[in-house]
Amino acid sequence: MGKKIYVGNLSYDTNESGLRSAFESFGTVASVNVITDRDTGSSKGFGFVEMGTDEEAQAAISSLNGSSLDGRQIKVNEAMDKPRRNDRY
Repeated sequence: MGKKIYVGNLSYDTNESGLRSAFESFGTVASVNVITDRDTGSSKGFGFVEMGTDEEAQAAISSLNGSSLDGRQIKVNEAMDKPRRNDRY
């Protein structure tokens, strides 16, 4: 299984197909998800890409971090697991 990558500072115009295109030159893109606001449906300016292998993910991170996509300088790094919330009362 590949590595999940966080992509931040996306243009609000960037869609999943545009994000996939940026990463495909580094290998197999298993999944792409641009995070959207549940009420408006507009992009929140970040997303996640999962590459086929860890090596492909590292190549994409190294090459794309700080590069320009749709007029914005994107931040690309390994995604961290979401911390567990302890909201039980």
